[in-house]
Amino acid sequence: MPKNPNIKKVVVIGSGPIVIGQAAEFDYAGTQACRALKEEGIYVILINSNPATIMTDKNIADQVYIEPLTPEIVKKVIAKEKPDSILPTLGGQAALNIAMELEESGFLRQHNVRLIGTSAKTIKKAEDRDEFKRTMEKIGEPIAPSKVVTNVEDGLDFVKEIGYPAVLRPAYTLGGSGGGIAENEEKFKEILENGLRLSRVGQVLVEGCIAGWKEIEYEVMRDANGTGICVCNMENLDPVGVHTGDSIVVAPSQTLADKEYQMLRSSALNIISELKITGGCNVQFALNPTSFEYCVIEVNPRVSRSSALASKATGYPIAKVSAKIALGYHLDEIKNAITGKTYASFEPALDYCVVKIPRLPFDKFIKASRKLTTQMKATGEVMSICTNFEGALMKALRSLEQHVNCLIYEDMNERPLEEIRKELHRVDDRRIFVVAEAVRRGITLEEIQNIVKMEKRLAEEELTKELIFEAKRLEFPDEVIAKITGKTEQEIHDLRLEYDIHPAYKMVDTCAAEFEASTPYYYSCYDGECEVDATRTRKKVMVLGSGPIRIGQGIEFDYCSVHSTWALSKSGYETIIVNNNPETVSTDFDIADKLYFEPLTAEDVEAIVNLEKPDGAVVQFGGQTAIKLTEDLLKMGVPILGTSAENVDAAEDRELFDEILEKCCIPRPAGKTVFTCEEAL
Repeated sequence: MPKNPNIKKVVVIGSGPIVIGQAAEFDYAGTQACRALKEEGIYVILINSNPATIMTDKNIADQVYIEPLTPEIVKKVIAKEKPDSILPTLGGQAALNIAMELEESGFLRQHNVRLIGTSAKTIKKAEDRDEFKRTMEKIGEPIAPSKVVTNVEDGLDFVKEIGYPAVLRPAYTLGGSGGGIAENEEKFKEILENGLRLSRVGQVLVEGCIAGWKEIEYEVMRDANGTGICVCNMENLDPVGVHTGDSIVVAPSQTLADKEYQMLRSSALNIISELKITGGCNVQFALNPTSFEYCVIEVNPRVSRSSALASKATGYPIAKVSAKIALGYHLDEIKNAITGKTYASFEPALDYCVVKIPRLPFDKFIKASRKLTTQMKATGEVMSICTNFEGALMKALRSLEQHVNCLIYEDMNERPLEEIRKELHRVDDRRIFVVAEAVRRGITLEEIQNIVKMEKRLAEEELTKELIFEAKRLEFPDEVIAKITGKTEQEIHDLRLEYDIHPAYKMVDTCAAEFEASTPYYYSCYDGECEVDATRTRKKVMVLGSGPIRIGQGIEFDYCSVHSTWALSKSGYETIIVNNNPETVSTDFDIADKLYFEPLTAEDVEAIVNLEKPDGAVVQFGGQTAIKLTEDLLKMGVPILGTSAENVDAAEDRELFDEILEKCCIPRPAGKTVFTCEEAL
């Protein structure tokens, strides 16, 4: 079915400020949707309040309103602009809640504005806990024993039937806000009261706890014609009980047998058909690890952080396709932008492994509880791609920029065995390192033994060409190999080059190389042939991104990176972006001439420099992450464009900066750089 000719003027609602649970993924989704709508000749009106986003740029929409995201403001904009449609499924929970309020109050009907994308009825069926429960029961999809309550008394009555621990999930909230797992009555009342307060409709689902089951996600798409596809299947390393935004996630799933995979895929497609989803949707399942028993946890009838991850993991632009579906197109009419040959009805195939690790804020909030539960705490995330799970995990660890570049963590090896056993039961952000230490101590765990075995081999065996190659295949950085073997990083670096061991770059193409891709989107590995065409037709500039979103470094640097890339392209340069954040616009496949989805470390960047030989690098738009690489890039022979390395150093180095202030007779508070507590005192 072609585009609906009655849709000419569309309001797109953004997601407002970056908050825990709602980050840059909605800038990415909103920007992609606005560009897709404009591509179809639609007049786009955007409402958002976040100045750090690309979507609030005047060239992304025809009219941009930088205003508070409240129903009253949206009403005023609609009354002034007189749009015919509103698209609310790309601005997170904030946009969805506003649109539902305007729909339920009758305001949209009064002003002849239609809700496009997923309908209000569908949103209600998925978001309203009572409606969702009834819908699942109707189609025979299993859910955990549960009851929707609107007051504390009813909740306390029901929990007596199912017992503790109990899971609480408020309706219409973001990132599990107001929810949690209650172990006792006191905690139950506390969470329930908060959940009822935060829910837009004053509803909380109280359900039996199935924490410990596998958590599996399916990112699915459906059009108005009823065609449904599975874009990506993902497995959470952490079991049910940890919000998927706080979990390490792997795509495709690593531990499902084909029967389990097909069973859950069929269920996901069955659910979106019954809900009549039009566009992208995320379905979350709990799967009993010892049987084929499963439960539906929840459905997000909008794009989410998982959608951004699935888009970057597969190369399938979920937000763009959702926007086109909202205009009336069917999946078999929307071209795949990466291959240019297949259509959006063609399910992506992955011939590689993707690992996502959340960026948690405990380095800033030292006294906060590190415990992970059903309420999201992550500020952002990193993603990595490799030909094997171990390599993808290692790349993701060093992308986090938390002074960790492998599974060896702080003083873990000095702790008594009993303490390690005890720590295994503690669900927090350090659990993966505890698991690795448990494997080192002989506690049998299959999943990550290969990495620990390699550590042991490096420590005990002669450093042969074969051993170095195998360590690099599992993505052990030179620095870690040096630390384990007692050599210097430079020695390992030189030995590796002597043995001609260097990464190759493979392409993300959505179709496992069945069709040729026209969009250069690359990841590194040590066990494949290089698919990069590094032929030089014009001067090349490398733009370094800012890595994961964290407190103190948000999407403002993504905004800067994208704009510098666009400006360089306009000036005739070939542009290369290096970044590892799946939520951002900079890692969209069509922003630069080439995208390298890689950790932002000296070693990883050097491999790209050796291949591409850029004429210059831009570091001043990638925040502290990129600036830290200035000295390394100069050693690689890459000129720094913009503010010189010396002048960056003069501003960053406290002592040099102090000398400049002294020389210029500029007054400042008395101060001195110190390195110990004693010096400070």
